[in-house]
Amino acid sequence: MNELRFAWLEITGKCQLRCGHCYASSGPSGTDGSMSPSDWTRVITEVSRLGGRMVQFIGGEPTLHRSLPDLVNHALEVGLEVEVFSNLVHISSQLWEVFARPGVRLATSYYSVDAAEHAAITRHASSHVRTRRNIVEALRRSIPLRVGLIDVKDGQGIEGAYEELAALGVREIGIDRARQVGRGARGQTSGVEQLCGNCGRGQIAIAPDGSVWPCVFSRWLSVGNVRQALLSEIITGSAMIDTSEHLVAHFDRRVRSAPCVPTEY
Repeated sequence: MNELRFAWLEITGKCQLRCGHCYASSGPSGTDGSMSPSDWTRVITEVSRLGGRMVQFIGGEPTLHRSLPDLVNHALEVGLEVEVFSNLVHISSQLWEVFARPGVRLATSYYSVDAAEHAAITRHASSHVRTRRNIVEALRRSIPLRVGLIDVKDGQGIEGAYEELAALGVREIGIDRARQVGRGARGQTSGVEQLCGNCGRGQIAIAPDGSVWPCVFSRWLSVGNVRQALLSEIITGSAMIDTSEHLVAHFDRRVRSAPCVPTEY
């Protein structure tokens, strides 16, 4: 890797939702893993020193990690932009104040204009009304917001959801497919066909146990662990080089798709 620009920081595996397609296999029984708040603070500092421009806090549901406010503030202090990818099911008053800081933006996933269909996908009865309500609140507070529509099943109300979000005032709306990673694999083996071909190209992902992946979707391709080595050593190490060469060789034989939008399902 010549230059690190972006890092996904998966700070927890806990989530209120139980989405059947979750790439991280997160849910109510998830944990914060073995990375301590001080471990995350050190990693965030390393990302900045290595030239990183942005970190994205993901999970699981990152708002369930009690140190999220401190971690966001630290990232801002060391000169990084911040995006928090939340399901927006519940946002505390403290977190709203953190999210309103300059340099912070929000992102969320959305599934349908129909509350029942949305709830069937998230497996949480009130997820639609809560997420929609907090989308409206983020817009009211003028917090930059990006929404990803995730195409999970045939006949899903994606077009209606797009129109609904646009009517609410959301200006950045993307559409992505569910990846066969984590619970989304649904009994199949995850492979490079689930990737876009830009893994490791200026971006890395770090797991709750400290594992480093070239991409948040390439979870079976660990190239090191930040609890055992410096991030600078990992991204220039032989495992990262070998994995990157393997991915380049694979994707150079096919048309490279658009870079993975950092999404959370």
